[in-house]
Amino acid sequence: MSPPSLSRLVLVLALVWGGAVLAQPPRRQPQDFQNRKELTQEEKDAAKARAMGNNLNGYGKDVQIKETPIPWMAIGLVGIVFLVATPFAIRAYRGTVKDMSASNTFGIHDRPGEDEA
Repeated sequence: MSPPSLSRLVLVLALVWGGAVLAQPPRRQPQDFQNRKELTQEEKDAAKARAMGNNLNGYGKDVQIKETPIPWMAIGLVGIVFLVATPFAIRAYRGTVKDMSASNTFGIHDRPGEDEA
C-alpha cells in the first residue's frame, strides 16, 4: 500500500473539517424588535429617569475624594540635588568642550608647530 498523496490528505481534511463545522448547533439569531409596541414619550422619559437615577448600592453618595498633598519635601530634595550637581556638570561640560576643540581634525588647529600636509 502506497502512502497517501498530499492532495488526498488535503481533501480528507477539508471534508472532515467542513463536517465538523456543519455539525455545530446553529447560532441564535437576534430578536426581532419590530414586533414590540412603540413606547410613548412619557414612557421613554420615565425609563430614562429610572436609568439615570439608578443607584444600586448608594456608594457614591457619601464617598469623599481624598486629595493627596503635594510632596514638598521630595521636591525640595530634588532641588537641592540639582543645585549641588550643577557646578560639577558645568565644569565637566567646559572640560569636554575644551578637549573636543583641541582634538578638532577639521578646520584651523590651535596647536602651534604642527605642519599641515
